[in-house]
Amino acid sequence: MFFNQKKKPAVRIKTKKELITEFLKKGFFLIVGAFIVAVALEMFLLPNKIIDGGVIGISMMASYLTNWNLGLLIFCINIPFVLLAYKTIGKKFVINTFFAIAMLSIATNVVSHFHHITEDLLLVTIFGGILLGIGVGLILRNNASLDGTEMVSLVLTKKLKIVSVGELLMFINLFIYAVAGFVFEWDRAFYSILTYYIASKTIDMVLEGLDKAKSVRIVSDYYKEIGNSIMKELDVSVTYMKAMGGYSRQEKVMTFCVVNKFDMAKLKEVVHEVDPKAFIVTEDVHEVEGIRFKKHGH
Repeated sequence: MFFNQKKKPAVRIKTKKELITEFLKKGFFLIVGAFIVAVALEMFLLPNKIIDGGVIGISMMASYLTNWNLGLLIFCINIPFVLLAYKTIGKKFVINTFFAIAMLSIATNVVSHFHHITEDLLLVTIFGGILLGIGVGLILRNNASLDGTEMVSLVLTKKLKIVSVGELLMFINLFIYAVAGFVFEWDRAFYSILTYYIASKTIDMVLEGLDKAKSVRIVSDYYKEIGNSIMKELDVSVTYMKAMGGYSRQEKVMTFCVVNKFDMAKLKEVVHEVDPKAFIVTEDVHEVEGIRFKKHGH
């Protein structure tokens, strides 16, 4: 019976080679992400007086007003924010973040020697925002950040418990863009907001992936037949879970599986062929990790 308990497998400890490979891979992506962000800042946004939000946005305005080095400003302004959030975000995240910020500081100095690509504000906003989002997304995926205001927002919302992290970040960024309207021109402030929006959507795509999957829960008396059909027709593993009907108070068995979004139509067809009255619930899945069991493995 599929509800029989099995012996828990022993936790596998990573080898030294695997840990070193993981460390080098993470470092590589943090460096790549930092350089992509630097290209967005130095070759698209800053030459056209368009800024990002958070610490980077503050640094860009300060660099414009004082002529100080942008990379140095980003690093120095971020330090107190990161240190303030040290206890909340943890040692590993702080180390990764310091490394990512240091790489961005170096990258901006390297990229600043190249000529900016275009002065077309629409192209700058779109492609600058996309590049910014890709770079920041890569850094976030590898357990680091470039923006100290995000970390401080986490600390403040935990202490104050009045507003959410998102609301506080929105307030901080709106203030930064309002200042940008006075420092530059108001049209540049609006372009900056549009860039921030494009970057945030690109970050979501990098973090969640383009190929979203769907998790599916099916409740039917014919769970065995449905499960077998799904495994046969879609070559997808299923899991059976106990459930109880709220009105009937009868014990049910729910069939759970994760499928590619392009297979959803076929899955519904397979289920309804077995049981036209089957109850189906679907949800977006942004990332799937772990072992994929074959049909004979369950």
